[in-house]
Amino acid sequence: MQTELSKKLGVEHAIFGFTPFPAVAAAISRAGGFGVLGAVRYTAPDDLKRDLDWLEAHVEGMPYGLDVVMPAKKVEGVSEADVEAMIPEGHRRFVTETLAKYGVPELAEGEVSGWRITGWMEQVARSQLDVAFDYPIKLLANALGSPPPDVVARAHDRDMLVAALAGSARHARKHAEGGIDIVVAQGYEAGGHTGEIASMVLTPEVVEAVDPLPVLAAGGIGSGQQVAAALSLGAQGVWLGSLWLTTTEADMHSPAVTRKLLAAGSGDTVRSRALTGKPARQLRTEWTDAWDDPEGPGTLPMPLQGLLVADAVTRIQKYEIEPLLGTPVGQIVGRMNSERSVQAVFDDLTRGFEQAVDRVNRIAGRSGQS
Repeated sequence: MQTELSKKLGVEHAIFGFTPFPAVAAAISRAGGFGVLGAVRYTAPDDLKRDLDWLEAHVEGMPYGLDVVMPAKKVEGVSEADVEAMIPEGHRRFVTETLAKYGVPELAEGEVSGWRITGWMEQVARSQLDVAFDYPIKLLANALGSPPPDVVARAHDRDMLVAALAGSARHARKHAEGGIDIVVAQGYEAGGHTGEIASMVLTPEVVEAVDPLPVLAAGGIGSGQQVAAALSLGAQGVWLGSLWLTTTEADMHSPAVTRKLLAAGSGDTVRSRALTGKPARQLRTEWTDAWDDPEGPGTLPMPLQGLLVADAVTRIQKYEIEPLLGTPVGQIVGRMNSERSVQAVFDDLTRGFEQAVDRVNRIAGRSGQS
């Protein structure tokens, strides 16, 4: 599964694996793909440095990347406390009442939330980059579109390629104009923040819009056959995230979440603003239903919603309150039916890819060629 882009980056397979877990990112790179570590959960630069040190020691010399979340426009002089002060009291009361309804215990005295999305705030993302630029990272990706121009310049000065996610051809063109090297066309089916256009439609639109820039297809891809389909649409690789959540290397910290992922079908996700304030595909739960209920207060814009629910999400996860317990994941969750190693996933992807190519060759009258 090699393309011009995978050859440029020195990887065997044009499979880019996004994950919040260093062990998964390392395993992806060792298996011949390109592991990309998500940085948004690292609110302390020292924690990111620790995990990048670990990653560097375990990729066995193979390339890897980092994914950050930062807006293209900078907001000056705004602290986390300033942002939290904007949260309406009625929304705080709704959180308190919902947690009480399900009997969710309080955190222990002095215990702070382990799920803070201050990484959505630019100053935190910049502190992550100050750490990351000391490492031989080959790809810097931004999940909120094009990074600010100075960040793109810093990355290019270090011979890093820069990627940005796009949910439409219009967004993709803006990325190209901003000096981005790779566009990730993320379809409606994807986990996490995603737009409204399905991958089968979006991928060729983005390929055409940014030609000759390379495009990675994302959303609804979890088999070798789907990888082959993405490449046939003009993509130079695929960007996979959800598929790694049920690998044995993933540190989910919650057996209940893993059970729910393994049991879920492709129709058991929902695009909801409940987690961050922007539409993000995740497991449908009674927590997402509460926020999407027209009789509720509605969600707040990013980053207010994420700050509002941070402690609540930590409590739900810590005490494994199953009706409320969820995680970002794409519609491909319907294929995630067993816990497997990253290498086993790669073996399945490559086998399925070969079968798909052979099938197309037979249809085209080229049996035996691949």
